[in-house]
Amino acid sequence: MEQIQQVLTSFGVNKAAFLASVVNFTILLIILHRFAYKPLLQVMDERRRKIADSMKQAEQIREELAKTQAARDEVLAKANASAQRMIDEARQAADKFRDQKLNEALQSAQEILRKAQEAGRLEREKVMADLRREMVNLVIATTAKVAGRILTSEDQKRLADETLKELAA
Repeated sequence: MEQIQQVLTSFGVNKAAFLASVVNFTILLIILHRFAYKPLLQVMDERRRKIADSMKQAEQIREELAKTQAARDEVLAKANASAQRMIDEARQAADKFRDQKLNEALQSAQEILRKAQEAGRLEREKVMADLRREMVNLVIATTAKVAGRILTSEDQKRLADETLKELAA
């Protein structure tokens, strides 16, 4: 102990002053601990807790956002599928309607063509009948002039039959 005292004296350390400094330092430490460090540590702990809570909330928000995004994508996929189905149905209906109208138009055109052919055939028959009648009249008139006499109804009938046979051949 005496050696310690010698070392302390050689360094110029005064026991009373040293003891007072240690007591002052201890009091200062207690005051700082109670009024500075403790509140500061509480503030830092509170801040750490808030940051941790914020991180948890951010993670929850990210998860909810991902779920919402997935739900939105699913709804969009369903809506796109539904829209595509509607478009396909509309195309099918339009194709069916077009085919139906085309068939109706074709039938109408065929009916018009048939009627036109029938009208043409009837007109041709009428013209041919008129032409035959005219030919028979011409043959009878020509024969009467050539023969120089009036033909009887039997002669006229016979000439008409012969002329018609010649025209038919």
